[in-house]
Amino acid sequence: MNERIKALREALDLSQEAFGKEIGLVKSSISNIENGSRSVTEKHIKLISTCFNVNENWLRTGAGDMFNPMSEDEELDLYIGRISGSDDNFKKNLLKALCKLTEDEWDVLKKIISEMKEG
Repeated sequence: MNERIKALREALDLSQEAFGKEIGLVKSSISNIENGSRSVTEKHIKLISTCFNVNENWLRTGAGDMFNPMSEDEELDLYIGRISGSDDNFKKNLLKALCKLTEDEWDVLKKIISEMKEG
């Protein structure tokens, strides 16, 4: 399970500190779990599964997909929740700015992104 937790953390692109913060552990505890010198508790298995939408069967056994399937709205809620709970003010401010766009401004943004893809 230790190597799957490390693979999960890397798939989420989280530092040991950020991953641990989500489940109530410090960086050194995550490091110890990943290198096999600390066991994972039932509580932390449940928290990992819930916080990161992880397939508990995959986490325990390696069978199945890493993540549980989600609708687009659930996925968006998860991403926004991670950003709002982080200390990254740039990401928070970007989300706030996007939420304030008018329909015309969204059209301009779509055009800019479309042109970037072509260029």
